Amino acid sequence: MNVLRKQKIAFACLSGLGLLTVCVLIFIIGYILSQGLTMINIEFLTSKPRKMGAEGGIFPAIIGTLYLVITTMIIATPIGVGAAIYLNEYTSRGKITSVIRFATEALAGIPSIVFGLFGFAFFVILLEPVTGGWSILSAALTGVTMVLPTIVRTAEEALKAVPDSLREGSLALGTTKWQTIKGLILPTAMPGIITGIILSIGRVVGETAAFLLTLGGTLLIPQSLMDGSRTLSLHLYMVAMETGAMDVAFGTAAVLIILILIINLTASWFFRRLIKRFS
Repeated sequence: MNVLRKQKIAFACLSGLGLLTVCVLIFIIGYILSQGLTMINIEFLTSKPRKMGAEGGIFPAIIGTLYLVITTMIIATPIGVGAAIYLNEYTSRGKITSVIRFATEALAGIPSIVFGLFGFAFFVILLEPVTGGWSILSAALTGVTMVLPTIVRTAEEALKAVPDSLREGSLALGTTKWQTIKGLILPTAMPGIITGIILSIGRVVGETAAFLLTLGGTLLIPQSLMDGSRTLSLHLYMVAMETGAMDVAFGTAAVLIILILIINLTASWFFRRLIKRFS
């Protein structure tokens, strides 16, 4: 009876903590949406900012965010997933593998401002003839260095979760190593890989410090990857800090939340289609 009472108490405490987490999330999102949804209209979404962003719309920031996210993930996803496949499927458990994993975990713990400083010194200044200096390309390459650890680690854990019996059965049928990986292991591990990619998209969309040093912060609509721009997060920060226009800042925050939801839902739908194609 005493054990049963303790179990009920533990269940009640854990349930309360879970409910508290949900309530905090709902409160934050609800507060931001209640303050920002009144600002959202066609003009706000499609017009250019005026007076350093204190007036006007956020269209250049929306385009800059989409450019940056797409470019970053196009570069980071194949590199990260490929590295995970190599570590889990082609290498033995030795010192080199341990060093690579340690380096990946260490990169994941580095503050984003350090990545921004590296991106500013390397991509913006040193590789200016290639990247265009402060540009979407410089920011995307900086974003790649930030999200690679997340993609590699989540993809590797997803690959580890695939039972070895599936590998052995496939190889016993005469398939090659790559055919097994492509036709069996990757589709099985795809949900975990998708999780890492979605988390990485969220970090790119929400990052500010690193892109403050590499993206340029211009209010113009970018015409190419060599142009400077600003993301919604960066626009929110600069508007709130430099102009004090909190109504525009809350409106940008509301659009940012909605955009993240749309990106995540679209990514989930796309990868579910991809899983069906592979399977």
